[in-house]
Amino acid sequence: MHLYIAIPGVLLALLFAASGVAGIMRGWVLPWNRRRVHRVRLFGWGQLVAGFGLCWQMVFGLLISDVGIRQWALFGNGLLLAGIIVMGVSQRAGGKRQGSGTP
Repeated sequence: MHLYIAIPGVLLALLFAASGVAGIMRGWVLPWNRRRVHRVRLFGWGQLVAGFGLCWQMVFGLLISDVGIRQWALFGNGLLLAGIIVMGVSQRAGGKRQGSGTP
């Protein structure tokens, strides 16, 4: 139905999930997240779940036009929210720092 929105969205979700797989398998995090992430594997799982949830939203929310099936897009919302929460838990707390601040 809305292919011009769904195709880039699915590609973005797949890139996000691929970054999550890299975090799980190799312990690799994107350079702009390296300073904040404390538990890399947990962050990777969060990215993988969020990427899968975003892909689920694109497929069931935009591509399938049946009203009964589109309710399944809410499951994608839950997956995306769960992934974001897991990614937030895996990051360092920004509380009281001691020392120079460099790890």
